[in-house]
Amino acid sequence: MKLATVFASAMLLAGASVAQPFPSKTVRLISGTTPGSATDTVARAVAERLQLNLGQTVIVENRLGAGGLIATTSIAKGDADGHTILVHAAAYTVSTLISPLQFDPAKDITPVAAMAVMPTTIVTSPAKGYKTLHEMVAGAKAKPGTFNVTTAGVGSSTHMNAERFRFSAGIEVVHIHFKGTPEALTEVLTGRADYFVAPTFGVIPHLKEGRLVALAMGSQRRSKLLPDVPTSAELGYVNSDYHFWIGALISGKTPPALAERIHMEITKAVQSPDVQERFAKLGVEPLTMSMADFQAMIAKEFEDNAKLIKAAGIKAN
Repeated sequence: MKLATVFASAMLLAGASVAQPFPSKTVRLISGTTPGSATDTVARAVAERLQLNLGQTVIVENRLGAGGLIATTSIAKGDADGHTILVHAAAYTVSTLISPLQFDPAKDITPVAAMAVMPTTIVTSPAKGYKTLHEMVAGAKAKPGTFNVTTAGVGSSTHMNAERFRFSAGIEVVHIHFKGTPEALTEVLTGRADYFVAPTFGVIPHLKEGRLVALAMGSQRRSKLLPDVPTSAELGYVNSDYHFWIGALISGKTPPALAERIHMEITKAVQSPDVQERFAKLGVEPLTMSMADFQAMIAKEFEDNAKLIKAAGIKAN
């Protein structure tokens, strides 16, 4: 009996050591994008609310490189105690398809919570003379192979959005890839590039100053910041839009109960009035859904992007 009692006590202690309270230390939101980008900005807004809700320090840590894969790999190979959370965007379903991986996305990564949707806008320089999207498409068709579009990198959401629009419009364009949105936008502002499918929050000041022209939204819906700008789909370009989501992913080894807790905490943070107010100022739309729906959405996106990547011949740099 005594031996059994000792064994039972040992098992209870072991269980207690495994089931540590969450959070028991600093929570890190890992961003694979540069500070000031849409994904990073969303991560910081959510981190502040999480810190208040959890009563524990929550920080955003930028781990840059390889189109977000360095950050993603660190999560896939990291601890599964819930204290390290990846904040990624729709580019996740592209970079993991076109690059050699050190992990299996289906097993080593668990999508846990949606956070936001980032509207995109097809912009051009007023010097180009295009006042409508149809005029720009006509211009592209008049100069096949020399008309160019900038992107924030191969496989980025801006690249995929541009590819979807290109196929829908039936135009041939030259893709000029940069390492981020600021460089891609500069080329359009200077008139060296013809257009860019840009994250909306970054072009609002330039639109107000008349340095850019908004031809259409590249996203699925109009933006509250640009209510009079129609979507490319509204203008007749079927399947030209792109769903630029931002969300949280964790280690695939995370216990289900802990994954549900993280999902609940992030969803509660996104739904808080202060976070939604910050999102609104950025033109970012809150996005919340069940964990199962978020995972199904990403699975469907993997299928769609695999087809687009093959059709467009997209390969990692």
